[in-house]
Amino acid sequence: MMAPSSKADKKAALDAAAWMFNVVTSVGIIIVNKALMATYGFSFATTLTGLHFLTTTLMTGVLRWLGYIQPSHLPVSELLKFVLFANFSIVGMNVSLMLNSVGFYQIAKLSMIPVSCLLEVVLDKIRYSRDTKLSILVVLMGVAVCTVTDVSVNSRGFIAAFVAVWSTAMQQYYVHYLQRKYSLSSFNLLGHTAPVQAASLLLIGPFLDYLLTNKKVYEFDFNIASAIFLSLSCIIAIGTNLSQFICIGRFTAVSFQVLGHMKTILVLILGFLFFGKEGLNIQVVIGMLIAIVGMVWYGNASSKPGGKERRSHSMARSSQQKLVPSLESTELDDKV
Repeated sequence: MMAPSSKADKKAALDAAAWMFNVVTSVGIIIVNKALMATYGFSFATTLTGLHFLTTTLMTGVLRWLGYIQPSHLPVSELLKFVLFANFSIVGMNVSLMLNSVGFYQIAKLSMIPVSCLLEVVLDKIRYSRDTKLSILVVLMGVAVCTVTDVSVNSRGFIAAFVAVWSTAMQQYYVHYLQRKYSLSSFNLLGHTAPVQAASLLLIGPFLDYLLTNKKVYEFDFNIASAIFLSLSCIIAIGTNLSQFICIGRFTAVSFQVLGHMKTILVLILGFLFFGKEGLNIQVVIGMLIAIVGMVWYGNASSKPGGKERRSHSMARSSQQKLVPSLESTELDDKV
């Protein structure tokens, strides 16, 4: 049998690899999409997401044909609920960005962590330690200092942001829930969900994008450079979609959101390096440092015994410790 320390080291290495995979693909697709939209004028965000899922569908189909993805079952009702949450998340974010100021849009994105925490507390009976809660607060403060500038809101924008935040939190919660309940790998879950998301987004995307941009996607004037960037965006999206499912499956939606703000910091840094230092000031630097401190604190606090665990397991451990004190040093927390 593998020694406990070896198992822990292997898990830590796999966790780090999964997270780096997500960071690289997520930051990469942001940079490519920025060039595609800003430089070449392809501003059809919802249709682009549909193309991303279409490419992902083709990838999962090839892997299934080659035998790398084994047959699995996901009830249609669960699949439709997931796709509903996921599509409302995508559409809601796009509409929220259009109707709200950038500052309020960033605040809405930050509010996903408290909402995800609430879902885990209510639905999974998760208990957070004081240090874990404080570390999340520090992360939120740091990212807010970095990104939130002007803040203005209107009723339609608030509704769009509300729908986007809750649907995104539910979609990310559902990734972890479905993998756990139906014993699905990340590839299996993506194989179930990607085709339905691709079909639905490619159906509604052109209409929504026309409402948002007053431009028709089928009238876009492609050239070789824009076609290359579009293809590159779709290829990178395969890794982004897969790595999201891997990370949420290995961690939780809350951990994924907290660590996700590391990508925000990296995007800011890369933006300053590649696109000039406009906007770089002492406030942004201080915000970055605060957020990084919070992320390190969260990783340390949530990994400690009692930092983040199911209440039932916590209660069971307390009872065992009262009955058999000598076992206290050998009891391990059931981490989430």
